[in-house]
Amino acid sequence: MTIGDLARAGGVNVETVRYYQRLGILTEPARARGTIRRYPDDALRRLHFIKRAQRLGFSLDEVKILLGLSDGRHCAETRELAERKLAIVEEKLADLNAMHDALMDLISACRRGGRGCGCPLIDALASDES
Repeated sequence: MTIGDLARAGGVNVETVRYYQRLGILTEPARARGTIRRYPDDALRRLHFIKRAQRLGFSLDEVKILLGLSDGRHCAETRELAERKLAIVEEKLADLNAMHDALMDLISACRRGGRGCGCPLIDALASDES
C-alpha cells in the first residue's frame, strides 16, 4: 500500500506517518528506483499498535519503549510501564473527582444564593485562599 493508503487505513494523515518515521517508531520501506514506496501489512499493524497505545495515554516516547519490548520476552518491564501509567491515570482521576466535588459545591451555593448577595463561584475564585 502507498503512504496515503496506509494513512487512510490507520485513520491518520500522511504527515503523521512521516512524523512516526522520523521518530523511528514506524519504518520507511525501501523504494526501488523510479517507483513509490510500498508499505507492507505489518506497517498498518504497527500503526494500529501506536494509536491504541496513545488512546491508553502512552506518550510517543513510551510507545517507542513498548515497541522495543514487544517481542514477548519483556512482560515484567511492560507491566511495570503499564502500572506507572495506571498510577498517573488514578492520580488524574482523583484530581478530576476533587474538581467535580468543588464545582458541585459551588453550583449548589449559587443555587441557594439570592440576587444582590454576590456570586459564590466568583467569590471563591477571587478569594485569597488556595
